[in-house]
Amino acid sequence: MESADPAARILIIGVGNEMRGDDALGILAVQELRHSVPEGVDCVERDGEGGELIETWRNYQRVILIDAFSSGAIPGMLHCCDVSITRIPPLFFRYSSHSFGVGHAVEIARRLQLLPQEFTIYGIEGKSFKTGEPLSQPVRSRMPELLESVTLKTHALLMAHPGHEHRYTEEAQ
Repeated sequence: MESADPAARILIIGVGNEMRGDDALGILAVQELRHSVPEGVDCVERDGEGGELIETWRNYQRVILIDAFSSGAIPGMLHCCDVSITRIPPLFFRYSSHSFGVGHAVEIARRLQLLPQEFTIYGIEGKSFKTGEPLSQPVRSRMPELLESVTLKTHALLMAHPGHEHRYTEEAQ
Protein backbone atom coordinates (compact mmCIF):
# COMPACT_ATOMS: atom_id res chain seq x y z
CA MET A 1 0.00 0.00 0.00
CA GLU A 2 1.31 3.44 -0.98
CA SER A 3 1.91 6.15 1.56
CA ALA A 4 0.19 9.52 1.21
CA ASP A 5 3.25 11.07 2.86
CA PRO A 6 5.12 13.08 0.18
CA ALA A 7 8.46 12.12 1.74
CA ALA A 8 7.75 8.51 0.77
CA ARG A 9 6.77 9.42 -2.80
CA ILE A 10 8.61 10.60 -5.90
CA LEU A 11 7.84 13.98 -7.42
CA ILE A 12 8.30 14.75 -11.11
CA ILE A 13 8.13 18.47 -11.89
CA GLY A 14 7.70 19.65 -15.46
CA VAL A 15 8.85 23.25 -15.81
CA GLY A 16 8.03 25.55 -18.67
CA ASN A 17 5.63 27.63 -20.67
CA GLU A 18 3.60 25.95 -23.41
CA MET A 19 3.43 29.20 -25.36
CA ARG A 20 7.21 29.69 -25.76
CA GLY A 21 8.58 27.09 -28.18
CA ASP A 22 11.08 24.74 -26.57
CA ASP A 23 10.26 26.14 -23.14
CA ALA A 24 7.19 23.85 -23.29
CA LEU A 25 9.42 20.76 -22.94
CA GLY A 26 8.98 20.16 -19.20
CA ILE A 27 5.23 20.68 -19.29
CA LEU A 28 4.75 18.39 -22.31
CA ALA A 29 7.03 15.72 -20.82
CA VAL A 30 5.06 15.62 -17.55
CA GLN A 31 1.76 15.51 -19.41
CA GLU A 32 3.05 12.44 -21.25
CA LEU A 33 4.57 10.78 -18.16
CA ARG A 34 1.45 11.33 -16.05
CA HIS A 35 -0.29 8.56 -18.03
CA SER A 36 2.40 5.94 -17.42
CA VAL A 37 4.04 6.51 -14.03
CA PRO A 38 3.53 3.83 -11.39
CA GLU A 39 1.87 4.37 -8.03
CA GLY A 40 4.01 6.36 -5.65
CA VAL A 41 4.85 9.04 -8.21
CA ASP A 42 3.33 12.54 -8.30
CA CYS A 43 3.53 14.67 -11.46
CA VAL A 44 3.08 18.43 -11.44
CA GLU A 45 3.49 21.30 -13.88
CA ARG A 46 5.16 24.57 -12.85
CA ASP A 47 6.12 27.75 -14.67
CA GLY A 48 9.63 27.89 -13.20
CA GLU A 49 9.30 30.60 -10.56
CA GLY A 50 11.94 29.73 -7.96
CA GLY A 51 9.99 30.30 -4.76
CA GLU A 52 7.10 28.18 -6.01
CA LEU A 53 9.52 25.41 -7.03
CA ILE A 54 11.10 25.25 -3.58
CA GLU A 55 7.66 25.11 -1.98
CA THR A 56 6.60 22.38 -4.45
CA TRP A 57 9.49 20.03 -3.65
CA ARG A 58 9.80 21.00 -0.01
CA ASN A 59 8.28 17.84 1.54
CA TYR A 60 9.68 15.35 -0.98
CA GLN A 61 12.96 13.47 -0.63
CA ARG A 62 13.11 12.20 -4.24
CA VAL A 63 12.57 14.69 -7.05
CA ILE A 64 13.02 14.68 -10.81
CA LEU A 65 12.71 18.02 -12.59
CA ILE A 66 12.37 18.36 -16.36
CA ASP A 67 13.10 21.64 -18.12
CA ALA A 68 14.46 23.00 -21.39
CA PHE A 69 18.09 24.06 -21.17
CA SER A 70 19.69 27.14 -22.68
CA SER A 71 23.40 26.66 -22.06
CA GLY A 72 24.74 27.41 -25.52
CA ALA A 73 25.20 23.70 -26.35
CA ILE A 74 23.96 22.15 -29.58
CA PRO A 75 20.13 22.18 -29.75
CA GLY A 76 18.75 18.73 -28.99
CA MET A 77 21.55 17.79 -26.59
CA LEU A 78 20.18 15.73 -23.69
CA HIS A 79 21.25 16.97 -20.25
CA CYS A 80 21.14 15.20 -16.90
CA CYS A 81 22.45 16.62 -13.64
CA ASP A 82 22.25 15.03 -10.19
CA VAL A 83 21.97 18.23 -8.17
CA SER A 84 21.81 16.34 -4.90
CA ILE A 85 25.56 15.71 -5.24
CA THR A 86 26.80 18.50 -7.50
CA ARG A 87 26.07 22.16 -8.15
CA ILE A 88 24.24 23.18 -11.29
CA PRO A 89 26.70 24.40 -13.90
CA PRO A 90 26.08 28.17 -14.20
CA LEU A 91 25.44 28.05 -17.96
CA PHE A 92 22.63 25.48 -17.80
CA PHE A 93 19.90 28.05 -17.22
CA ARG A 94 21.34 31.24 -18.74
CA TYR A 95 17.96 32.50 -19.86
CA SER A 96 14.76 32.39 -17.88
CA SER A 97 11.49 34.27 -17.89
CA HIS A 98 12.03 34.61 -14.12
CA SER A 99 14.88 36.39 -12.42
CA PHE A 100 14.68 33.66 -9.75
CA GLY A 101 14.32 30.42 -11.70
CA VAL A 102 15.35 26.77 -11.54
CA GLY A 103 19.10 27.21 -11.11
CA HIS A 104 18.78 29.84 -8.41
CA ALA A 105 16.03 27.87 -6.63
CA VAL A 106 18.19 24.75 -6.45
CA GLU A 107 21.23 26.57 -5.10
CA ILE A 108 19.24 28.61 -2.59
CA ALA A 109 17.46 25.46 -1.41
CA ARG A 110 20.86 23.81 -1.04
CA ARG A 111 22.08 26.65 1.21
CA LEU A 112 18.88 26.55 3.26
CA GLN A 113 19.03 22.74 3.51
CA LEU A 114 15.71 22.44 1.67
CA LEU A 115 17.10 20.39 -1.22
CA PRO A 116 15.60 16.91 -1.55
CA GLN A 117 17.88 14.02 -0.66
CA GLU A 118 17.80 12.73 -4.26
CA PHE A 119 17.28 15.36 -6.96
CA THR A 120 17.94 14.93 -10.66
CA ILE A 121 17.32 17.47 -13.40
CA TYR A 122 16.74 16.29 -16.96
CA GLY A 123 16.38 18.44 -20.02
CA ILE A 124 17.08 19.02 -23.65
CA GLU A 125 19.02 21.94 -25.05
CA GLY A 126 16.50 24.25 -26.69
CA LYS A 127 16.75 25.98 -30.04
CA SER A 128 13.91 28.51 -29.97
CA PHE A 129 12.00 30.02 -27.06
CA LYS A 130 9.90 32.41 -29.14
CA THR A 131 6.28 33.02 -28.20
CA GLY A 132 3.77 31.06 -30.26
CA GLU A 133 6.22 28.54 -31.71
CA PRO A 134 5.97 24.75 -31.26
CA LEU A 135 8.81 22.55 -30.03
CA SER A 136 11.75 22.70 -32.41
CA GLN A 137 12.70 19.59 -34.38
CA PRO A 138 15.92 18.98 -32.37
CA VAL A 139 13.96 18.97 -29.09
CA ARG A 140 11.00 17.01 -30.45
CA SER A 141 13.31 14.30 -31.84
CA ARG A 142 15.00 13.75 -28.46
CA MET A 143 11.78 13.71 -26.41
CA PRO A 144 11.37 9.89 -26.52
CA GLU A 145 14.90 9.40 -25.17
CA LEU A 146 14.26 11.94 -22.41
CA LEU A 147 11.00 10.23 -21.41
CA GLU A 148 12.73 6.84 -21.34
CA SER A 149 15.55 8.21 -19.15
CA VAL A 150 13.10 9.74 -16.69
CA THR A 151 11.03 6.55 -16.61
CA LEU A 152 14.11 4.44 -15.88
CA LYS A 153 15.22 6.84 -13.14
CA THR A 154 11.73 6.78 -11.61
CA HIS A 155 11.71 2.98 -11.50
CA ALA A 156 15.23 2.92 -10.01
CA LEU A 157 14.14 5.31 -7.27
CA LEU A 158 11.07 3.21 -6.51
CA MET A 159 13.13 0.03 -6.35
CA ALA A 160 15.64 1.64 -3.99
CA HIS A 161 12.91 2.71 -1.55
CA PRO A 162 11.93 0.07 1.03
CA GLY A 163 8.52 -1.45 0.42
CA HIS A 164 8.57 -1.22 -3.37
CA GLU A 165 10.75 -4.28 -4.14
CA HIS A 166 7.99 -6.83 -3.58
CA ARG A 167 5.43 -4.97 -5.69
CA TYR A 168 7.80 -4.82 -8.66
CA THR A 169 8.70 -8.50 -8.32
CA GLU A 170 5.01 -9.37 -8.63
CA GLU A 171 4.51 -7.12 -11.64
CA ALA A 172 7.44 -8.68 -13.46
CA GLN A 173 5.91 -12.20 -13.27
